[in-house]
Amino acid sequence: MSRERLCVLSRKRSLYSTSRLVEAAKQNGARPLVVDTLRCTMLVQAGASRLYYRGAQLTGLTAAIPRIGASITTYGLAVVSHLDTMGVPVVNGATGIARSRDKVRCLQLLASSGIDVPRTVMATQQSSVKQLVDLVGGLPCIIKLLRGTQGVGVMLGNTLAEVETILQTFWGLGQDVCLQEFIAESKGRDLRALVVGEQVVGAMRRTARTGDFRANIHRGAEGKPTKLDAHTRAMAVRAARVIGLEVCGVDLLEGADGPKVLELNSSPGFEGLEAATKKDLAGDIVRHALAFAAKRRG
Repeated sequence: MSRERLCVLSRKRSLYSTSRLVEAAKQNGARPLVVDTLRCTMLVQAGASRLYYRGAQLTGLTAAIPRIGASITTYGLAVVSHLDTMGVPVVNGATGIARSRDKVRCLQLLASSGIDVPRTVMATQQSSVKQLVDLVGGLPCIIKLLRGTQGVGVMLGNTLAEVETILQTFWGLGQDVCLQEFIAESKGRDLRALVVGEQVVGAMRRTARTGDFRANIHRGAEGKPTKLDAHTRAMAVRAARVIGLEVCGVDLLEGADGPKVLELNSSPGFEGLEAATKKDLAGDIVRHALAFAAKRRG
């Protein structure tokens, strides 16, 4: 069995997803190397750019799997891009990660490709709040920070005064924010599909804890395995292709008129999904990374 060198870009080896990728790499005959993104030094020079980690040059990498946290997006994207320019096959390139991190940009690309998404509006504080609310279908509506994660910065506005107060607060703090249609049928529930390459390798329905409308596992939601229908699976895979991601979590809402793609996560945690589905999802990701690298090598 080959001893290919698989790099996992991650701040901590002890994180569940990182440790599982390390374990899966070993099980699939590869040598895992966990690299703390913020300890990378990039040398840019004509024809021979290099990457150093803790002072030593990194060479001989077969492929890289980025696990770029939202708080280090800018530097993380630079490292991912640097690996790409060095010829290292990177599962999830910088462009795809950047698109997924900007919620409105992501939805713009999905909608322009004909993928159904919740009605979303972004504006500045010069706008009429009533008009914004009307544009997304009225009250209640969802208010989101553009770069929030794990349900942080997501609020439900039930009255016009409430929406205006939340918006003015965010705007006053210099935050970019958007309003989104509230899908009543999905209150407190959503679907998470893990896309790897051209298929959904696992899916679960997440149900929020009592009193919360955000179905995030990190906020105490419960995940149960589910089998998506062919249309929903195809929508999730197509969304990943549009944004340019090989591996991603696709969050969907179940509306009365069918599923809607809510957002994509380029560094999806899969602890809850592995627990719910009892599947080796880390193995799926590692095998795809090695196959992706082999295809790139021709």
